[in-house]
Amino acid sequence: MVDLGAYDESRPLDMHDLQFDLAAEKLGLEPWIAEKIKRPRRELTVRFPLRFDDGRIQLMEGHRVQHNTLRGPGKGGIRYHPRVDLDEVRALAGWMTWKCAVVDIPFGGAKGGVACDPTTMSAAERERLTRRYIWEISPLIGPEQDIPAPDVNTGPETMGWIVDTYSVFKGYTCNSVVTGKPLCIGGSLGRLKATSRGCIYVLEEAARHLGLELAGCRAVVQGFGNVGYHAAELLHEAGVKVVGLSNVQGALYNPAGIAPRAAKQHELSTGDLPSYAEAERLTNQELLELPCEVLIPAALEGQITRANAGRIKARIIVEGANGPTSPPADDILKDKGIFVVPDILANAGGVTVSYFEWVQNLQKLFWTEDDVNRRLREILTRAFAEVMAIAQRERTTMRTAAYMLAIERVAEAKRVRGIFP
Repeated sequence: MVDLGAYDESRPLDMHDLQFDLAAEKLGLEPWIAEKIKRPRRELTVRFPLRFDDGRIQLMEGHRVQHNTLRGPGKGGIRYHPRVDLDEVRALAGWMTWKCAVVDIPFGGAKGGVACDPTTMSAAERERLTRRYIWEISPLIGPEQDIPAPDVNTGPETMGWIVDTYSVFKGYTCNSVVTGKPLCIGGSLGRLKATSRGCIYVLEEAARHLGLELAGCRAVVQGFGNVGYHAAELLHEAGVKVVGLSNVQGALYNPAGIAPRAAKQHELSTGDLPSYAEAERLTNQELLELPCEVLIPAALEGQITRANAGRIKARIIVEGANGPTSPPADDILKDKGIFVVPDILANAGGVTVSYFEWVQNLQKLFWTEDDVNRRLREILTRAFAEVMAIAQRERTTMRTAAYMLAIERVAEAKRVRGIFP
């Protein structure tokens, strides 16, 4: 029996391990396979000097973790954030393994990051950071080995620097080393909004399951980066009233609705989202507890815990971020009748379209945006139905069901591949 008290709710790696253990116990997984696929296969920590524009030199620390490559190359983003450490990257890499498996694409899980505050750095400093970090981890990455992508505080520009650095290292242009890159160097149409669009596709399935008409519903979106902003925009376009938004500075609330595009324009022009005049200013904690039908946490992990889960008022939670809800909070949300679409299913749109981008790069044949979105919907709709079937059969949550589906697929790959030598 899994002992919930043995896990620290504030540590992402403990939360990853607990989610895994709960599902593995239900599966009756062989102990040696459980231990093998729970832990990272390979991890690298690098330290390197970075010269800032003012001439000072600072030693930086970064990581790249390959959690599992049984079903294909490692896949996972690179984040720049002051909180980056090895345990966080391990947890994120693990969540990528299960995310790829639950939607059944041929990737394993990986993740990377550098501990820094990119909001205080110039573009030239971020470029030097990126190029040096990629040079340091270059023995581990490659289109058949481990394929990075954008994550927190990185984007297409960063991916372009990675393509160039890796190509110089190899001596030839290698666009397929990353996904989420600019279109002019092999990026895919539809990739920028893919994670957000995937959230909306699974939200539609959840609403259909619950008999809820989305048009006219109220939505709250925590996080106003790429995922949160585009999710809010897509909700607004679908007739959902976006009543709450937030970024790292604070939150906005207007029960009459907020226009996401106007709020984003204000944020870009002033650098201060919470000063937007068309809404009331709140804290991020207050935002999560607003009355609404749909809540999309799209910021960082560890946002919904046993401390605040009892005050959540949403009908559906769609996890746009990785690891936003702790297992103790899951139990509280379940008792409240809140339907949670877990991160490894809800935000799998990004890695699914990254897979499409990788395939297009290898084939040198590119798809239309309609093709990308249609195939994305097909994959996520199928995955939602598979997870729902397990949840109903096993009388468990969507999260545990998603983990059961993903873990069994990875475990079966291990059984089939066997032990070498």
